[in-house]
Amino acid sequence: MKQPRAWQRMLSGRRLDLLDPTPMDIEVEDIAHGLAFVARWNGQTKGDWPYSVAEHSLLVEEIFSWQNPGIAPRWQLAALLHDAPEYVIGDMISPVKAAIGAQYGELDARLTAAVHLRFGLPAQLPVAIKKAIKSADKISAWAEAVQIAGFSETEADKLFGRPETALMRGLVIRLEPPKVVRAAFIARHDALLAAL
Repeated sequence: MKQPRAWQRMLSGRRLDLLDPTPMDIEVEDIAHGLAFVARWNGQTKGDWPYSVAEHSLLVEEIFSWQNPGIAPRWQLAALLHDAPEYVIGDMISPVKAAIGAQYGELDARLTAAVHLRFGLPAQLPVAIKKAIKSADKISAWAEAVQIAGFSETEADKLFGRPETALMRGLVIRLEPPKVVRAAFIARHDALLAAL
C-alpha cells in the first residue's frame, strides 16, 4: 500500500517532510510567510486583519526580552520562533490540542527541533528558557484575549493568570496586514541571528 504524501512544497521551493523534517528544508522566509497568514484565536478577533501567529511571536519575544533584560540573543531568537511549527501545521486553540492528544505534540516537537537546529539553537531548549518563554506567551495570550478576542479580564485571569501591571503598561496590540508582519518577523529574525 502506498504511503500518503507527508511533505509540503514551500514557496522557497523546499519540500518539507512534516513527519520527518530536516533543518535543511527550513527557511525563515517560509516561516514568516506562513505565520503571517495563520490567524490566532481561530480568527475570532476584532479588527480589519486577523491577528497572526507572526504578530503573536513578535510580541512574545518582546515580552520575553522585557522580562529577561540582558538575556542572550539566542534565547530571544528561541522566543521569536516558539510557535514556528504553526507555519505548516496551523494554530489550534488549546481545547482542540487537548482533544487531539499527544500526536499533535509529537508533530510539533519534531518540527520545533528541526527549526531550532536550522538556526543554531539546541533541538530542545533548557527548561529555564522554555519556562521563561511560556511565561511571556501567557502574558501575550492574556493581552490578546482582553484587547482583541472579546474576553473579560476576569475570564482571562482564570485562563492565563493575571500579569503584573507594570508589564501591561503600554502593551497595545495593533493588527497589521500580513505583508507588514512578514517583513517585521524576518527583520527581527535577521537582527537576532546577526547578534549571535
